[in-house]
Amino acid sequence: MKNVTDSLLSLGYWPSAGSFGFNTDILATNPINLSVVLGVLIFFGKGVLSDLLDNRKQRILKTIRNSEELREGALDQLEKARARLRKVETEADQFRVNGYSEIEREKLNLINSTYKTLEQLENYKNETIHFEQQRAINQVRQRVFQQALQGALGTLNSCLNNELHLRTISTNIGMFGTVKEITD
Repeated sequence: MKNVTDSLLSLGYWPSAGSFGFNTDILATNPINLSVVLGVLIFFGKGVLSDLLDNRKQRILKTIRNSEELREGALDQLEKARARLRKVETEADQFRVNGYSEIEREKLNLINSTYKTLEQLENYKNETIHFEQQRAINQVRQRVFQQALQGALGTLNSCLNNELHLRTISTNIGMFGTVKEITD
């Protein structure tokens, strides 16, 4: 009982304003008042806190759903982009293959064209050589013929009389006309 009276006496005693300490007096600390206040706060604050948490939960769920929708949209766009990429890569491969085959075709055409041109040039060269050979042969023939004719004329002039001379000239002129027709 002494403790109870000490507790009551201590109610009349107020510590000075500047001190700090632990008060072990149950009536002075009002644990009953504190528990009542806490109970009221929990009872009435529970609905507000529950509403706040529900609102927060709904916003989080809505954000998650929006994120999922955006993710699905992004995945769809990614898949479409991959499909376009595959299509473009296929077309690029086709262009590359077609380009290479076109290059090879053009190369073969150029080689064939060059061979044909070379053959034509070779033919022209051979024809020109043949023509020049024929011309040179004809020139040699004409000179040989002229020299033979001059030699024969010299021999005839020294050996023949006028009548024989005129018959030989007529015969040679006839032969010369025949040879000229053959060479032309």
